[in-house]
Amino acid sequence: NFFGIHFEAWRKGWVYREWAPAAKQLYFFGDFNGWNRSSHPMKKSGRGDWEIFLPYEQYKDHFIHGSKVKVHVVTEKNALDRIPAYIRRVIQDETTYDVAGQLWFAEEFKWSDQSFSTKKSLEQPLIYECHVGMAQEKMGVGTYQEFEAFTLPRIKAAGYNTIQLMAVMEHPYYGSFGYHVSNFFAPTSRFGTPEELKSLVNKAHQMGIAVVMDIVHSHAIKNVNEGLNEFDGSQHQYFHPGERGYHEAWDSKVFDYSKREVQQFLLSNIRYWLEEFHFDGFRFDGVTSIMYLHHGLFMDFDSVDLYFDHNVDEDAILYLQLANTLIHTLKPENISIAEDMSGMPGLARPIAEGGIGFDFRMAMGVPDFWIKTLKHKQDEEWDMFELWHQLTNRPQAERSIGYAESHDQALVGDQTLAFRLMKEQMYFSMSVLQQNLAVDRGVALHKLIRLITLTLGGEGYLNFIGNEFGHPDWVDFPRAGNDWSYMHARRQWSLVDDPLLRYGHLDAWDKAIIKLANEYMLLALAPAVQLYLDPDKKILAYERGGLIFVFSFHPTESILGLPVHVPVAGKYKILLDSDEKEYGGFQRLDQKIVYPTDKKQRLELYVPNRTAVVLKME
Repeated sequence: NFFGIHFEAWRKGWVYREWAPAAKQLYFFGDFNGWNRSSHPMKKSGRGDWEIFLPYEQYKDHFIHGSKVKVHVVTEKNALDRIPAYIRRVIQDETTYDVAGQLWFAEEFKWSDQSFSTKKSLEQPLIYECHVGMAQEKMGVGTYQEFEAFTLPRIKAAGYNTIQLMAVMEHPYYGSFGYHVSNFFAPTSRFGTPEELKSLVNKAHQMGIAVVMDIVHSHAIKNVNEGLNEFDGSQHQYFHPGERGYHEAWDSKVFDYSKREVQQFLLSNIRYWLEEFHFDGFRFDGVTSIMYLHHGLFMDFDSVDLYFDHNVDEDAILYLQLANTLIHTLKPENISIAEDMSGMPGLARPIAEGGIGFDFRMAMGVPDFWIKTLKHKQDEEWDMFELWHQLTNRPQAERSIGYAESHDQALVGDQTLAFRLMKEQMYFSMSVLQQNLAVDRGVALHKLIRLITLTLGGEGYLNFIGNEFGHPDWVDFPRAGNDWSYMHARRQWSLVDDPLLRYGHLDAWDKAIIKLANEYMLLALAPAVQLYLDPDKKILAYERGGLIFVFSFHPTESILGLPVHVPVAGKYKILLDSDEKEYGGFQRLDQKIVYPTDKKQRLELYVPNRTAVVLKME
């Protein structure tokens, strides 16, 4: 509320402030002065802040809503037109591709979400990761309004209690998936107006859905036309100078988290999105890159010492602690999630205990495990011991978000789980009217992988938009390599809506398992306890929340009379069965059968191959 452009009623005019300590001179210009680069010089303070005041009476007819502005920065090396660092809206001219800040003096949005609470999302986050631009079926960019009208109802019907919204912060290259941010305080204008984004969040809250923003504080674009790089002419304003300030793998700039002004910028950014747009928290991207000077590149973290050696950026750790302190001080119910592949101990522990303060950490090893398994092992080679270990091996005192696949696994160059399972058969053999062995296998394993990941893989769960019904295509944004096509930058909802296609079976299964998690609050309960494991028969059984989960990953053999010892004696019935016809199965189990425990407190079960069964005591 200090930097950027603001109307100050007590002074009766607008003030624009910018931090640019190394600059020689700043000039404010735009539509309001006929784009004159020299008529409106700014004054510099001793702290390196620049300021200009525009009296209301003099500028009320020219400094108006929707008009464009820039700042002309004169440095020792050159003079460039830049976008104000704290600008709240940025637009690109469709003809000239020129980028400019835009004054946005819209009427104050009327919120109606005062009674909304994130309590359920904090207890058990069931997250639907989504991208507004690719959320529609059309060959083009989706909008905030379309997402609110068409996609939010689908998410509500699916049972998810949280959405993770990608690509919110302005980014010049659409194909970056929103991870090369240029303007940190501007919601991207390619999806619509700030008010339309607020309406989307407000509508989600009315539906009982929390909205977590994918925030990128791990790096910034190196562009000088749009971003912060060399804003005041120096290499070391917002970023580290030299090699330390350049992220080689991402071709981007690395923040200097030790600087008070950089901390102010990033912490203000956090508060801005929480207060201005009512976001309920953040999923922090690239936390590994933030915490280590080597950014986690080419690191296996196979020794505990690597978490605490000279490569740890202690200024960055402090910044993350400050960020989490701010997030939870503003509202204790706010949610913070860390995307970290290193496994840094204490990442999701309270700061008072020496932790970094996140509520959850992403269980990034789980989707990698599934890809490696499907890529390198035949079905007969699946290791049940490894499966149990990979899905349960996490810090007991830190809560994790389990997921079978996210956007990372769906990007071009990789494959979604569904496509990896069924390959090209997804294009030709998904009809309910035909039989196909590859599709039968793929549908069966897709269901098993998602249920076991949901119930075994963490204290929260995440799904990427469309993957719940096995969307057949990878994600590939318009670029020169695909002739700037939107073919793969959309979601084909017509596939899941078609009753003659098997995508509906996968969708029905996903709704059923999310409903199960909601009804029993499974992920908020204690971790699962293993009851049975047979490496040869590919059987795994465990208990969680009083429910008994039995999985058969065997490709051909069905087991009759499988003895599973259960914690409590009694009579058990099937609560959920992946082999039911409505989920694309063969209906080999009788839902009416009651399974009593024997004298050894065991259930004797019939378990068909490639089937998951959930039982509950009567």
